[in-house]
Amino acid sequence: MDSSLTTTSAAATGGGNGVIIPQSNDTSPMESSAAAATQTDDSKQNLTLVINSIQKTLGILHQLYLTVSSYNVASQLPLLQRMNNLVLELDNMTKLAENCNIQVPMEVLNLIDDGKNPDEFTRDVLNSCIAKNQITKGKTDTFKSLRRHLLEDLEQTFPDEVEAYREIRAASAAETKRFAQAQSTLPNGDAKVKTEM
Repeated sequence: MDSSLTTTSAAATGGGNGVIIPQSNDTSPMESSAAAATQTDDSKQNLTLVINSIQKTLGILHQLYLTVSSYNVASQLPLLQRMNNLVLELDNMTKLAENCNIQVPMEVLNLIDDGKNPDEFTRDVLNSCIAKNQITKGKTDTFKSLRRHLLEDLEQTFPDEVEAYREIRAASAAETKRFAQAQSTLPNGDAKVKTEM
């Protein structure tokens, strides 16, 4: 690897975890979005390199298995070469993994240790999110219904005050909408687009 490239990437990353530290705070939104896109591309490339290394390691392990299962004196040299290749590839994988910042939940690792499919964890988390979402939606609908009934009862008792309340609420909603629209546009009039990370 070129030493100038190594120095540049070491200076651009913080602590070897693949996070790019900006050099100054006076970057434009276009530059910061370009930096985020570059960081995402680098993360994907690093992950691809690690995946390729894992696949190569699995291939070497398969070759080792075949060599060991049919071991004789003549296969000692190929066995040693494959062992050395395995050590080199594991070392390479470790170096590549330093540039990958992937966090795996402990529950997934525990499922794998128990011999279960890690997709079960994903399914359980999604089902839990769906259940919590339904509960929250039910609570929201209940509060909307309560608000509607309270306004109906208040309107029968205090019609003028409810009308004033509705006017204030409409003005406040319009102001909030204008503020949100102002926050989502750039000085040149273009709308901001939230980048995926």
